[in-house]
Amino acid sequence: MSHSLVFDAVSEDSPGPKWVARWHRSWPAYQAWFVNSGGESGPDRAACEKALRRHMPELVPVHARLVALAGGSDRAARFLSTWCPPSYLGGCSLACAVSDDDVRLLRNYDLSPDLNEGLLLRSKWCGKPVMGMVEFLWGLSDGINAAGLSIALAYGGRQETGRGFGITTILRYVLETCDTVEQALRVLQRVPSHMPYNVMVADAQGAAASVEIFAGGGAKVQPHLIATNHQSDGSQPDRGEFTKTHERFHHLGELLSSTSDPAHLVHGFTRAPLKQDRYGEGFGTLFTAEYEPLKARMTLHWASDRSVQTLAAFKEGRKEVHYSTMAPGPARKDDIDWVKIGMDYAAGHDIDWRRLVPGWCDVA
Repeated sequence: MSHSLVFDAVSEDSPGPKWVARWHRSWPAYQAWFVNSGGESGPDRAACEKALRRHMPELVPVHARLVALAGGSDRAARFLSTWCPPSYLGGCSLACAVSDDDVRLLRNYDLSPDLNEGLLLRSKWCGKPVMGMVEFLWGLSDGINAAGLSIALAYGGRQETGRGFGITTILRYVLETCDTVEQALRVLQRVPSHMPYNVMVADAQGAAASVEIFAGGGAKVQPHLIATNHQSDGSQPDRGEFTKTHERFHHLGELLSSTSDPAHLVHGFTRAPLKQDRYGEGFGTLFTAEYEPLKARMTLHWASDRSVQTLAAFKEGRKEVHYSTMAPGPARKDDIDWVKIGMDYAAGHDIDWRRLVPGWCDVA
């Protein structure tokens, strides 16, 4: 089965018409997900805005501007705050390699092509140029700023939730307000995340850190610059067998120990076992993001192409990427339409993942 995803590279210093166009395109599916996943029973608008003022005050004017552009509704304000949102899933592999004259932070984004926004946005919302891959219409799953600070996330492996923000808003906040890994770590310790995540950060001074983020707040720096979809507390990841998180983690360790030149790290990310091709099962590598803090540069890698972007010479454009499931999945009695399943999930409908994918957890 073939799948595709359109990637857009967009530059807009302040939220304006281009952001509004994305809102109108994506909000119907996000709204359905928010309502059907229990978002309406979460904190009210006043509580969400209070949490933003307390934890990320620099983003308050940005949030207010986005809400106004979105029409000003309480639901939009609550959704965009990402304070105590419904839980969601993810995948991804992370690693960072550092030498005397180079730093590379790598991330594979692993998910269904139907569940990614496909938007690389360059902005200047708080006075500092930032570019990265957008999630939830203004958060970032990975990115870099003008100081060279780079950051990326991977799902922490559990559906545990606590009082906190969606992690993509926290990553946005880090890039808007920090220049160094040291500053970023203070933010990651201070601002609570609503779910467990693994985060990698690197800066232009050659500092780097892998951090486990805990549901409800707190973070712990890890000894190695690698991460997949489990954490070091002994807990069992909720899709460990399906995502092969431990196997990928072990491979990353071997890859990093054998890579003397950080520029070579990308070759391991674009091949199995890190590169996933189970697009029909909702778990395929949509892109490899490679960040170079010393040059404030990022490269998106796909199977047969790549796109290089810098903050100083950002190029807008559009590219459609086609994906194919190279290895057939297990034989099934039912003829399952995975595209429809992905669209239903994006629209907020309950999906029986245990029935569809062996080893997948319930999402409801």
